[in-house]
Amino acid sequence: MDLRRVKEYFSWLYYQYQIISCCAVLEPWEQSMFNTILLTIIAMVVYTAYVFIPIHIRLAWEFFSKICGYHSTIAN
Repeated sequence: MDLRRVKEYFSWLYYQYQIISCCAVLEPWEQSMFNTILLTIIAMVVYTAYVFIPIHIRLAWEFFSKICGYHSTIAN
């Protein structure tokens, strides 16, 4: 894939994002505010998933290992 096609593809994706989120009808300062808030929310979701999903997986593993009778040899 050449660089021009990649650029066109990202332009198409950005256009789709603007159409779906109705950013195309906003003024420039409203677009930047909307994009900032959206980016902040996405960053918080990613950070929360990064921090808490491993904890929940570990707790679920411990719970189901006790139910199934598997006991770890590592002392807690």
